[in-house]
Amino acid sequence: MTSVNLTRSEAQARAALVTVEHYDVDLDITGEKQFRSRTTVSFTAKEDGSTFIDLRGDSATATLDGEAIDFEYDPTYGIPLELKKGAHVLEVDALITYSRTGEGLHRFVDPADNQPYLYTQFETADAKRVFACFDQPNLKATYSLSFTAPSDWTIITNGPVEFDGTRWHCEIDYPLSTYLVALCAGPYYRVSDVWEGTLTEHPEGQPAQELTVPLGIYCRQSLKDSLDAERLFTETKQGFDFYHRNFGYAYPFGKYDQIFVPEFNAGAMENAGCVTIRDEYVFTSPATHYKYERRADTILHELAHMWFGDLVTMEWWDDLWLNESFATWSAAISQAEETQYDTAWVTFANVEKSWAYQQDQLPTTHPISTDASDIETVEQNFDGITYAKGASTLKQLQSYVGRENFLAGVRRHFAAHAFSNATFSDLLQHLEEASGRDLSFWAQQWLKTTGVNTVKPAFTVEDGKYASFSVEQSGDTLRTHRLAVGLYNVVDGAVTRVRREELDIDGASTSVDALIGAEKADFVLVNDDDLTYALIEFDEDSLAFAIENIDKFVDPMARTLCWSAAWEMTRGGTMRARDFVALVARGASAETELAVLERILIQAVSAQRQYADPAWAASDKTLASALLGGAQNPDAQRSLIFAQALTSLELSDAARSYLQGLLADSEDQGLRWKALAALAAAGEDMEDAVTSELKRDNSALGVQGAIRARAAVNTPENKRAVYDEIVAGDLGNRELESKLAGLTSPGSEALLPTAEFYDVAEKIWGAQSSEVAQTTVSGLFPRWDVTEEGLKRADEFLARELPGGLRRSVTEDRDRVARALRNRRFDAS
Repeated sequence: MTSVNLTRSEAQARAALVTVEHYDVDLDITGEKQFRSRTTVSFTAKEDGSTFIDLRGDSATATLDGEAIDFEYDPTYGIPLELKKGAHVLEVDALITYSRTGEGLHRFVDPADNQPYLYTQFETADAKRVFACFDQPNLKATYSLSFTAPSDWTIITNGPVEFDGTRWHCEIDYPLSTYLVALCAGPYYRVSDVWEGTLTEHPEGQPAQELTVPLGIYCRQSLKDSLDAERLFTETKQGFDFYHRNFGYAYPFGKYDQIFVPEFNAGAMENAGCVTIRDEYVFTSPATHYKYERRADTILHELAHMWFGDLVTMEWWDDLWLNESFATWSAAISQAEETQYDTAWVTFANVEKSWAYQQDQLPTTHPISTDASDIETVEQNFDGITYAKGASTLKQLQSYVGRENFLAGVRRHFAAHAFSNATFSDLLQHLEEASGRDLSFWAQQWLKTTGVNTVKPAFTVEDGKYASFSVEQSGDTLRTHRLAVGLYNVVDGAVTRVRREELDIDGASTSVDALIGAEKADFVLVNDDDLTYALIEFDEDSLAFAIENIDKFVDPMARTLCWSAAWEMTRGGTMRARDFVALVARGASAETELAVLERILIQAVSAQRQYADPAWAASDKTLASALLGGAQNPDAQRSLIFAQALTSLELSDAARSYLQGLLADSEDQGLRWKALAALAAAGEDMEDAVTSELKRDNSALGVQGAIRARAAVNTPENKRAVYDEIVAGDLGNRELESKLAGLTSPGSEALLPTAEFYDVAEKIWGAQSSEVAQTTVSGLFPRWDVTEEGLKRADEFLARELPGGLRRSVTEDRDRVARALRNRRFDAS
């Protein structure tokens, strides 16, 4: 038995033995260090057999059918159960320590007013940190939830809550997986609204009907003045409109609450009817357009999960990719078609695709549908393959079968598997039925293989016209792609598309017969409109044209695909880092898509700090000058984007003066903290300023800003102290992130340990929870040691017997250092 790291085979055996009917969970959350958890589980054994129930607490006692179970409690193994065929009632009484790491039941005290706030986070398998349960997605049950808490608190969970004068109660009368149960408790501030709409009639779905869903938004009391509830409700209602129009199944969970919670590890979590969202999304300072767009994306992503994930749930975690990819795809398409963010697919091309391409080029890349043999392996695969590559392939699949056929298949899927579990094979069958297209090849080509294809044009020209034209595909696995080829010319000073041909390609070369005889274009874009998942390679003339004219492209998608291709060339070592920096410095001022602008500035900073020859990077001020100029732009949004990027570089004298001016004049508290950290890293004595700033801003974000600024001080003594504190492992999750950010601030490279990491990494991995261990190991890996000696040290470490997760983390970071070393040499050449 391995309750903490449940294996697929154990989960299958347990599901074959038991069915779970109901959980009665009673939590006393009045304590400050521990809470009491009492659970009564009603379940049925299909035959005689042995199994276990999961619980990860400090102590526990249990009775089965009224008889005490004699066991020595160890959370690694859960509570053993010897069962006879038939119905059983298990009662478990446990004491459990609150979490500081965002796993299980997390307790946070707001420094602004000393008020406590609690919330749960159970995915992947951390419901066991709060109540005894069969913690796997295919053992759904109903729930009775009771809570003892201070009478002036607000309790939010999956359903409506009633207060009887001493305790709160909630009944969840629909089948729900354990990882989707939720609790938020504390003096949360609430704003309410209602969505009223229509479920559109579909041939394969329910008939049209009028619907009403109560909506709630919650946050800490200290954030209520910054809560832009009207905008959040608008975006939520737009999501309800889109999904009801296209999904063909009424929202299934009664009310819909969104709770902004502190110290959250992810962006959000799709608990049924009780979505938790990181409360950095309550913007207490001016936020960039990109942050607003990403917040809307998060809201729509979680709302899509109410159907795909909560209503219809994966059988086991090997379909985690589908769960997350579908929600990512849904968020992008609903943003683009329903909200003000109508260029969401442009952001997707620049953000999600970039993440996926990077992950897919690591030595640890894996198939989209991959090994999910145990929980630890699953947790390592919350990555760019699971989310971004998977969503990219769903976009490709939608293009291949057609938008309406795709949505028709989705509607069939929801109707067939509501409140139960399903697999990707089930969805694929429904898509085949709806589209009439054979998809038997699709899963093997796209889901069971690794790596990314490169597509490029190949053509000959006679008398100014294409005499031949084909799309060539390369890569370890050649796939079927639905893509478009766009031809672009300069028209009245602007780069404009003059022709587009959409087709299926297959194999190493596919002729585009429709373009034979067409006038030669100034620029050829394969994968126009970004329909498929593939790297783009330009012909020689098109590459030169894109570099010279990137600021003249009318279509933002075509322009961002040029930016993306240039960045991938830089990462791949076929464009010098200094040339990419120059391209961004020249073209950024003309970029109209603010989300893209923010990303390319981040990429340019990365190119200068990671991929450029250090001697050139230390002396060249091209990027610093461009960022400073942009920061002084009178447009507030553009100024903020450039100013934030400026704080990520080593500061010039002019940049120091600018940031000091911000501290004197700016009311933007978030930017003030970034400026403080940047100036501290640059050698300024900022301790008095940090102390003064904390008096001005004693919020949770202010406290973390101070931690980061103090960790950024670039002295050997300070870096040693911060490094040792991180290694000791006594930090909460948000404090750890802030210290790591300050530790590795610009200019710190020469002061940080290199070989020492390999002496402490295994200890860190063994002593911390999965979430904290991954953050710490990745944060402390000496990626600043871009040398052959550094790579050798990593190789010697990887030759040891290591836990799988630790090996993967170090392997990925080692590969990033090797890429940086190659690119620095190429840049210097």
